[in-house]
Amino acid sequence: MIRTLLADDQEEVRWALRLVLDAEDDIEVVGEAADGAEAAEKARYGVDVVVLDLRMPRLDGIAAIRRIGESVNPAPAVVALTTFDVDEYLFGALAAGAAGFVLKDSEPALLVGAVRAAAKGQGLLDPQVTRRTLRRFAAPAPPRAPDGLDRLTPRELEVLRLVAKGMSNAEIAAALVVGEGTVKTHVARLLAKLGLRNRVHLVIHAYEHGLADDR
Repeated sequence: MIRTLLADDQEEVRWALRLVLDAEDDIEVVGEAADGAEAAEKARYGVDVVVLDLRMPRLDGIAAIRRIGESVNPAPAVVALTTFDVDEYLFGALAAGAAGFVLKDSEPALLVGAVRAAAKGQGLLDPQVTRRTLRRFAAPAPPRAPDGLDRLTPRELEVLRLVAKGMSNAEIAAALVVGEGTVKTHVARLLAKLGLRNRVHLVIHAYEHGLADDR
């Protein structure tokens, strides 16, 4: 069972999120928070995933993500919630350690998938805004020192570029004409070689090193 905490300053939003998540057999909403400070405090008590709005009173979402990561051990994964017109907060949330993000008006299945992915130590980016947001706030980036990239094979670099475009494993498999299992293996090797936690951080790494382009 995935024990989940909902953090949003609007009660009606928390109610809607609870309605979606409680309908799933493997997810249990165990608490709610109306601001970032309360979310960071309640995250201490046996929570697996925190679904967290990026705009909240007392302590904003980015600061709350950092506090959760620094003060809770083991820290729960955080799925950041945002709306399309305030995505300037998004890259900061990912850099602070969020496992992914979901738009508030996305399909319920995407939220459910994000919670499940986060609980497994994976990341999920809402495809509606992935490229727009990361290009705006992390690129164009000048190429940086290799930082592990020199240990990647040509195919792994190719997979990394496609991950940075917001493509799913299935889409990458189709583009490269390989099996989806092969893509999963490449992604796992990328994470291991670069010392990164999940797919979200692969995207950030690619943008920070000038690897995300339209080639």
